[in-house]
Amino acid sequence: MQERERPIVTGLVLLLVVLTLGFYVHRDPRFPGSLTGGVLGISAAALMLVPLVYLIIKRIPPLKRAVTPAVSMRTLLAIHIYAGVLAPILGILHSGHRFQSPLGIALTTMMVIVALSGFVGRYLMGQITAGARDQQQLLSGLRREYDRVADDLVQSPNQAATLRPLAGFFTRLAAPFFVRDRSGPAGPPSAAARALRLSESMADVEYAIKSHDIAKAAFGRWLACHIVIALVLYALLAVHVWSVWYFGIRWLT
Repeated sequence: MQERERPIVTGLVLLLVVLTLGFYVHRDPRFPGSLTGGVLGISAAALMLVPLVYLIIKRIPPLKRAVTPAVSMRTLLAIHIYAGVLAPILGILHSGHRFQSPLGIALTTMMVIVALSGFVGRYLMGQITAGARDQQQLLSGLRREYDRVADDLVQSPNQAATLRPLAGFFTRLAAPFFVRDRSGPAGPPSAAARALRLSESMADVEYAIKSHDIAKAAFGRWLACHIVIALVLYALLAVHVWSVWYFGIRWLT
């Protein structure tokens, strides 16, 4: 199930976007107050509370130690993601595209923003983290190979001498024109040529790793923003539930 999580969630997010844009072709002002609309609204509100379970367990170590032997954090995260996408879908259906009150518009907007920000952050951050690990492994392999080539250069002073004048920035750009690729007419690549190619590869990988680090730091800030807007969503939800009770349901009793 977990290997199918991303395509399933992607499909649900696309459905959420389509349902939200349905405002332009469909409006039913009476639907939110109907029995079906009410059931959808209560279901959406209940599902919105489910993501809090993961956040609470993750940030309270004693509770985490008590829960994780029975349910892994990865499973709780999957539940968090599915509930976080299904809740706004049910919320949009509950609204009947009746976006008239400022509270309803604000609540709907925050539902969509929280769902989309969570989707983008979850999967893009996962890709960045996985890519950084691969780049670190690649850099380690290149460094080991470069150390072996450096030992070969120590034993070939002539080839090492050809590289010394090419250490500057501009001379480095012209290095391929001055370093022979082969140690002989039909021999293996020269140590100087291998050192040159390895240094280029190491520089590219190090640049990619630094870019990953910058992106990871940015997504650390994204997580804080995601939590803040989720708290705003819960505040709006509480006001919405209270207003429905005060101006509607309480009069039925």
